[in-house]
Amino acid sequence: MTIKVVLADDQALLRSAFRILVDSEPDMEVVGEASDGAEAVRLTREAGADVVLMDIRMPGTDGLAATRLISADPALADVRVVMLTTFEVDEYVVESLRAGASGFLGKGAEPEELLAAIRVAAAGEALLSPVATKGLIAKFLAQGAGSGDSAADGGYEAARLEALTVREREVLVQVAGGLSNDQIAERLQVSPLTVKTHVNRTMAKLGARDRAGLVVIAYETGLVRPRSE
Repeated sequence: MTIKVVLADDQALLRSAFRILVDSEPDMEVVGEASDGAEAVRLTREAGADVVLMDIRMPGTDGLAATRLISADPALADVRVVMLTTFEVDEYVVESLRAGASGFLGKGAEPEELLAAIRVAAAGEALLSPVATKGLIAKFLAQGAGSGDSAADGGYEAARLEALTVREREVLVQVAGGLSNDQIAERLQVSPLTVKTHVNRTMAKLGARDRAGLVVIAYETGLVRPRSE
């Protein structure tokens, strides 16, 4: 199957470079280019995109607002958004993940890394850059938590976990640690298929679009605490 990609960035030169790269792959196709978030949302709907490479900062409707619109549309439930950021650490990345983005990638990433990110996002099976994303979420949630007692500050959020089984909580902790299904299976001594089933059920119960959403929920509910560096 061909992965349909929408490029959203206000820099035409950068979009052109990404188009050349993506269109050079036999399993990918750029189906639209947008210079702002509103146009990105429109093209995503019209072109039936699978993945959107979304710049965070754009004039008018920015990438964060556009990501919220995409994730809130039931018709776009299968669309995956990868946020593009100029800086490795960006305060908007956590908000992007909360808004429904599947992960983030620096604009200076190697071509192979960008193509791999698109394929991973399209598959919907793994979090992009799990270690980096986990560290970023930990940093900014720690700053926002103040006392660090996120469960106390967000009782409603913590209550969401009550729907999970003990095993599902265990799997959620491992997902938040950036582990793949195979790594979780080895650690919990179960099959990768069993882990995948637990992950899917956990996403359904918590209303998470993908593993990125699970990581954010794990930190926000206090199930996983940011480590002090």
